[in-house]
Amino acid sequence: MTDCGCGWIDATFLRRGTSALILALALNTGALGGSFDDLFDAVRASDANALAALLRKGLDPNTADPDGNSILMNAVRQGSDEVANVILNAGAKVNSRNRYGETALMLAAYQGSLSLVTTLLARGAETESAGWTPLIYAAFNGHAAIVRLLLDHGAVVDARTGNGTTALMFAAKGGHLDTVKVLLGRHADTNARNDAGATAASLALDGGNTDIADLVGMAKEVGR
Repeated sequence: MTDCGCGWIDATFLRRGTSALILALALNTGALGGSFDDLFDAVRASDANALAALLRKGLDPNTADPDGNSILMNAVRQGSDEVANVILNAGAKVNSRNRYGETALMLAAYQGSLSLVTTLLARGAETESAGWTPLIYAAFNGHAAIVRLLLDHGAVVDARTGNGTTALMFAAKGGHLDTVKVLLGRHADTNARNDAGATAASLALDGGNTDIADLVGMAKEVGR
């Protein structure tokens, strides 16, 4: 992830959002016992039947790797709705967090899995957290439909990261016009500044997205 002129994004986000889970799937976990291996192997293979059989034997649906990535999080990362439902039906905690503070909903929002986001929300996934939120994760990658769904479920439109950056700022910087339109339609704050003093409009210009900068400017004029 590159510096967007905000003075806050660091390289750890890439590791948190993507690389950490990919590495977790590849861990040699033999020292932790066969049951651990079997659970993660079943998730990796998107083998819902094998996983269900293991869980029926009494294995913990909240099993996690050393970084706190649960088998539910790994199922989300694999994009497997069926496997995720098996884990949830076995009693997995939908709001558990890994060492980076991420939940399964945050990961589903980041990768743009609308069906998984819908499932997790129906199972009671929380839309808010300190710092990065599912909404911000979705906006960062321009997943407009997920942004809309999260807002429909009460997500705070102007939630900020620890550096004061909002979903609108991310979407504007990334050139995600549809996402910007959704956020402006929900009255996202066009005047908000992050800790570096950047606004959605200035970040849009930094990214060469003049159409978005103009749109944000027009929204500001009408009082959004």
